[in-house]
Amino acid sequence: MVLTPLPDSRTEDDGSAVVRVLSYNIRSMRDDPAALARVIRACAPDLVFVQEAPRFFRWRKAAARLAAATDLVILSGGATAAGPLLLCSLRATVERTEDVLLPRTPGLHRRGFATAVVRIAGTRLGVVSCHLSLRPDERLAQARALLERVDAMGAERTVVGGDLNDQPAGGAFRLLAGRLQDCREVRPWGGEHTFPSGGPVRRIDAVLATEGIEVLGCGVPAGLPGVDDSDLRAATDHLPVLAALRLPAAARRSGGHPA
Repeated sequence: MVLTPLPDSRTEDDGSAVVRVLSYNIRSMRDDPAALARVIRACAPDLVFVQEAPRFFRWRKAAARLAAATDLVILSGGATAAGPLLLCSLRATVERTEDVLLPRTPGLHRRGFATAVVRIAGTRLGVVSCHLSLRPDERLAQARALLERVDAMGAERTVVGGDLNDQPAGGAFRLLAGRLQDCREVRPWGGEHTFPSGGPVRRIDAVLATEGIEVLGCGVPAGLPGVDDSDLRAATDHLPVLAALRLPAAARRSGGHPA
């Protein structure tokens, strides 16, 4: 498949910024870590929203290896967020981070959010990586909690990347897409279905954004430089979702200085 390339990361003359964001369930790096690193590097992201990051023995070292192999740095999350992890390039300036653990349902895996507020080209941006429950009632409650978290972050604009374990017609997905832009729906690019990677038939992974962020394209990438379909199948059991987004220029004070 030959795709029109997504725009590269850049800061425009008017002060707006194009950022590339990637959401990716990596199944605790239990598959082919070299293929995983090749896929992430080829996507050239500014921000990576990881789900199922390593959570157990020496998980910090595993996360550090992934960051080093992809020329990124750890922003927040991992075991302290029950699996979601955020990585970023040096383009992002970190303002604050917070790992959020959600209430545990007996017998089910605990879930959480990895969150941060960053500045890119002076624009303040909230970011959240999430992995919602397999059980519909719990998943819906977690989607509500996610929207509450977005509201509470205090950032005018926020991007969410996650494995929603729900399809667009599902209750949790519809709740989120009712408040946030479903970037794939707004500006389709690349492939649609994300799971399973060997023969995808469902779209359960998404990048979502608040209003005021312009979506330039979003979907499953193909034709990545140095990566072929075998890498996408070998890296993990999900396919990645890549989006290019334009952030408006940072607000300025009346005196003309950056806010």
